[in-house]
Amino acid sequence: MGLQMKPILLGTAFAAVACMTIITLILSLANRQTLGQPYSTQYGIVFDAGSTHTALFLYQWLGNKDNNTGIVSQKLSCDVDGDGISSYVKNPPAAGESLKKCLNVAKAAVPAEQQKTTPVYLGATAGMRLLSLQNQSQADTILKEVTNTIQSYSFDFRGARILTGMEEGTYGWITINYLLERFIKHTFDGKWIHPKSAQILGALDLGGSSTQISFTPKDPVTVPESKFNLQLYGYKYEVYTHSYLCYGKDQAMRKLQVQLHKTAGSSFVIDHPCYHKGHNLTVTLADLYNSPCVEKPNNFVPTTTITFTGTSNSSLCLSLMEDIVNVTDCKFSPDCGFNGVYQPPVNGEFFAFSAYFYTFEFFGLIPKAPLAKVLATIDTHCSKSWSTLVAEYPKIKEKYLKDYCASAHYIMTILLKGYKFNNTWDKISFEKQVVDTDVGWTLGYMLNLTNLIPSEPSRAITGVPNSQWPAQIFFIVFALFLSLLIIIFMFINNPKQ
Repeated sequence: MGLQMKPILLGTAFAAVACMTIITLILSLANRQTLGQPYSTQYGIVFDAGSTHTALFLYQWLGNKDNNTGIVSQKLSCDVDGDGISSYVKNPPAAGESLKKCLNVAKAAVPAEQQKTTPVYLGATAGMRLLSLQNQSQADTILKEVTNTIQSYSFDFRGARILTGMEEGTYGWITINYLLERFIKHTFDGKWIHPKSAQILGALDLGGSSTQISFTPKDPVTVPESKFNLQLYGYKYEVYTHSYLCYGKDQAMRKLQVQLHKTAGSSFVIDHPCYHKGHNLTVTLADLYNSPCVEKPNNFVPTTTITFTGTSNSSLCLSLMEDIVNVTDCKFSPDCGFNGVYQPPVNGEFFAFSAYFYTFEFFGLIPKAPLAKVLATIDTHCSKSWSTLVAEYPKIKEKYLKDYCASAHYIMTILLKGYKFNNTWDKISFEKQVVDTDVGWTLGYMLNLTNLIPSEPSRAITGVPNSQWPAQIFFIVFALFLSLLIIIFMFINNPKQ
């Protein structure tokens, strides 16, 4: 009888072990869960090498993406000391050296283990576009020097290049609409959605050497070279954009001086209606004509000096601005901007930034003001004497203070008679920042480039809840215990085997 019971007991024990093992596997698989780990923060750096200064912007975003475009925010910005890189023609290595202060700021902000995967881009705008027209070799040398400096850091340098005017305008348009959540919006339940009723805004950018307008018109763009097609967050956009090279604020001031000089005949003292009475400015002809934006006289002595003397003539100042921008000759009429350029009718609301903002901030007219108030404020300012102006604004440097009258009249001319905002003035808002982020082309550039930067691979882990562990441990231990008993039993009954 004992011998007959041994196989039964062994079979029962083996069955129990098998059952325990099966139960343990079922518990492990039945309630198995996959959890996503948090994505790490990624970084990107863009240098805005403008005509008058350079700035570094450090952006960050999570490793995941929404429809291939990163959700990017500005972490910090840093102004490079000195003028724009195009001013270093006589000392190109200094252009690279000037970037080190801000590169060190970025290096301190980006974790050391991520610096090798942090892309760095340098985009040069109208100042370098003009230099390349004057001397391509000098422009290439400066870009080489800034490249050498950035490559000496541990970041992933992706190149230094001169942006086209269309790129500059379009990326500024992207920045504005992204910051105001017109492309994508974060909901209360933590999701990113495309707002169906959001109106896309237009962008107005005024730099030192160029000015840009970008917007989505009601009708399709009929001139292909004025059209920029984009895909962001899974949606396609057709943008009208145009960049007016040589029509930035600084170049417009130079154009005005040249026009006054050419109409003054042989006089070395020239009335300047946009300068305030009592203010004089003396320049050499070499400095006056040192730009591809103005036509040099056939014969002139570069060392000759001329003096512009202010007359505080606001109405004449405005009239001269209309001659500079040429608002009459256009073969595309009525779809025209200025200087003979095709432009469909402006559509929707616009953000005006860069020199637009700084000029209107000076006059206390930001973010919006009625057109009548704007015109009256400018006229009153332009009629003041230089002594009165210096007393009112003792902290503003002379090189800036002297040009606010001319800049304001220039801005009003291109906005009202060039772009034709005369009936939609209230649609323009003059802004510097939106949600603590600078308005400009660099964020749009970074957003567009994140389509090319690989997103971080999925960081999912698989496991079981903590509450399930006690049951699994019990069955595992019990199965091991039974297995041990079987081994002992077999050894006792078969000691010689």
